[in-house]
Amino acid sequence: MSVDKEYLTASYDFSLPEELIATHPASPRDHAKLLVYNATTDTITHTYFYDFEKFIPKECALIFNDTKVIKARLFGFKPSGGKIELLINRALNAHDINVYIRGKVKVDTEISFEENLNARVIKRNEDGSREVNFYKNGTLLRFEDILPIIDIIGHIPLPPYIQREDNEDDESEYQTVFAKEEGAVAAPTASLHFTEEQHARICKNFKHAYVTLHVGSGTFKPVDAEIITDHPMHSEYYDISNTAKEILDATTPILSIGTTSTRTIEFYDKHGKVQRGEANLFLHPNNKPSRVNHLLTNFHLPKSTLLMLVSSFIGLEKTQELYAEAIKEKYRFYSYGDAMLLIN
Repeated sequence: MSVDKEYLTASYDFSLPEELIATHPASPRDHAKLLVYNATTDTITHTYFYDFEKFIPKECALIFNDTKVIKARLFGFKPSGGKIELLINRALNAHDINVYIRGKVKVDTEISFEENLNARVIKRNEDGSREVNFYKNGTLLRFEDILPIIDIIGHIPLPPYIQREDNEDDESEYQTVFAKEEGAVAAPTASLHFTEEQHARICKNFKHAYVTLHVGSGTFKPVDAEIITDHPMHSEYYDISNTAKEILDATTPILSIGTTSTRTIEFYDKHGKVQRGEANLFLHPNNKPSRVNHLLTNFHLPKSTLLMLVSSFIGLEKTQELYAEAIKEKYRFYSYGDAMLLIN
């Protein structure tokens, strides 16, 4: 039996010249390039992000993700003295934290970090992640108690394709100017292009609101299954403000700032309009958005759920066409790269 190509993971693969992978952001932020695609007129415009406002449809509300990236990458030692790298992925509850550990560690192993912080491995999961409890001087810590400690000893968790160590600049560059709610281990990258001045100006001139989606490391995980719908979608904590709820429950056209805001809005709209909880929505051409009208996004990894999300707005063939155009015009790709605005 033949399978529609929109269901095939291989359809979302593409070759990207290595020099187009952005390892540092544009400076200033709003000098990133912007590809604008208008689906109504089927036209492409090449411009820069500082002109973004000119393309916002009238009577549109903008929804931003105000999550804040934490210093989730920690370096410590096993009792034997062996070095360990630990990446916090997400809090499962007040005390149990899902993490990825580079190095062999068994359940009940205690890892030591600076500032008298320790992590005890309590479970190993099938996907290779672990669950840990954190302690300081023997006292079990809640997740919110860990944050000020890792802010001192931790490192910004740059995406794996940025093959360099984080530096002091990344502490501000890999953070949106409106970041507020701590908990993400990856930035909502479409929002990285906004300067404080531009963001303030847009918020003054357009209806807007904030949602929170604490982006997990699963956002970078490629789809391994041959059929995209066989992919187990990762789950992330979300919270929708009352202001955002009012907009989402009305009929105002929505411009979603980024894929993370989109996943939050669409999960809310498709799953009973619950304001907070766990979102694991997988948008693709056969599960299209029901509430978001327009999308601002970056250029994503091959075979990623984010690329499939873009295709849910404009279809697979148009997505392939726009990505080929972006490569031809030497747009910069991925988290620190350039942006694309889809107007439907």
